[in-house]
Amino acid sequence: MNIRLPFTKEIIKQLKAGDTISVSGVMYTARDAAHKRMMQALSSGEPLPFDVEGQTIYYAGPCPAKPGAVIGSCGPTTSGRMDSYTPTLLDLGLIAMIGKGERSSEVLASMKKNGAIYLGAIGGAGALYADSIKKVEVIAYEDLGPESVKRLEVENMPLTVICDIHGNNLYDLAKQ
Repeated sequence: MNIRLPFTKEIIKQLKAGDTISVSGVMYTARDAAHKRMMQALSSGEPLPFDVEGQTIYYAGPCPAKPGAVIGSCGPTTSGRMDSYTPTLLDLGLIAMIGKGERSSEVLASMKKNGAIYLGAIGGAGALYADSIKKVEVIAYEDLGPESVKRLEVENMPLTVICDIHGNNLYDLAKQ
């Protein structure tokens, strides 16, 4: 299934754990350090660097681009490192996250409550994901280097639905 970002609630409802999809459009990168700063901003009453409502965050810290390239290798990082921050962002309207690895029970409950999904990217396939990135712009926390918040424009990024809004989790299904 080819999907144009941002995700809509109608599209989200159709997705099931295990579905393979291809996404095109705008998403944002944010890893541990950026999430920590975003939480500090919220607790200080400051705005986030982008409106998370209806958006997708890719847990990635891209490598610097080689000459002539838009971006360097851009593989996923372990999603669990963002778990303590994720329910807050989901409550603010974040609709999708991309990463690798399992999520905590708190994140899974918050995803179900907020109607959000978790998508898996293949670890070690950063070059493949970099090929789908057509434009990149650092929008916040430039001092964090690879962990800065970036706005990505992607075309045909291949992903797998790990957790759907119905409470299905591909990792649990694989254990059965």
